[in-house]
Amino acid sequence: MLSKVSTLKGYQLHCLDGGIGRVEECYFDDLHWTIRYLVADTGNWLRGRRILISPQALRGVNGEEQSITIDLTMAQIEDSPSLESDKPVSRQFEEAYHGYYGWPVYWSDSYEYGTYPFIMRSRQHLQSPTHGEKAWDPHLRSTRDVTGHHIQASDGEIGHAVDFIIDDESWAIRYLIVDTRNWWPGKRVLVSPQWIERVSWEASKVFVNLSRAAIQGSPEYKEGLLTRDYEAQLHRHYQREGYWIDELAAIHHSV
Repeated sequence: MLSKVSTLKGYQLHCLDGGIGRVEECYFDDLHWTIRYLVADTGNWLRGRRILISPQALRGVNGEEQSITIDLTMAQIEDSPSLESDKPVSRQFEEAYHGYYGWPVYWSDSYEYGTYPFIMRSRQHLQSPTHGEKAWDPHLRSTRDVTGHHIQASDGEIGHAVDFIIDDESWAIRYLIVDTRNWWPGKRVLVSPQWIERVSWEASKVFVNLSRAAIQGSPEYKEGLLTRDYEAQLHRHYQREGYWIDELAAIHHSV
């Protein structure tokens, strides 16, 4: 199911033996544009620590109850590697974190989840991750910090990012919601990370290989409109294949 990051913010996080707090924000990597951690606001519990929850541990999102189920105990989270609230997420921390839970690292191969093109829900099928020539050095970004970044088309500025749409099964970022109202009144559009050419984090600007005219003519995004038919229409407008086609091919190739 596709959900906005702003919608998930504030959702209750429920472990196997109790609640641990609410979703505060998300961290994603700047290559695959996939959510790597939910950041939990735990209130008075584990104060002084930033609690990160990997999608590997997430078992379901309940929109009606505004909650997310986590396949971990409170003790497991409390005993996990500690990340101080004022420290960035380092590779050393991530290696200790994934090692503690016994999860494969996502940066070990070219797939979205390292050795795997999708999250392996069944632990018994997991294999040891490979560390070969395709390994990369991820840089994690905060969805909160990237919100507001300007969108630069091939022929000029076009708007700014106001939200993210994610797939709460794979936890991939499917689209940036772009507000173009400074250029054309009252219109929001979607831009896929697949169409991003590069990002200047220093200049807070996202460069896309699309023209301003193409973006202006794209189907307008409205709340409740995000169906597969709408997505297909959007991709046809840009003459691009849908992400679902690439993912089916990757899954077939990995079997």
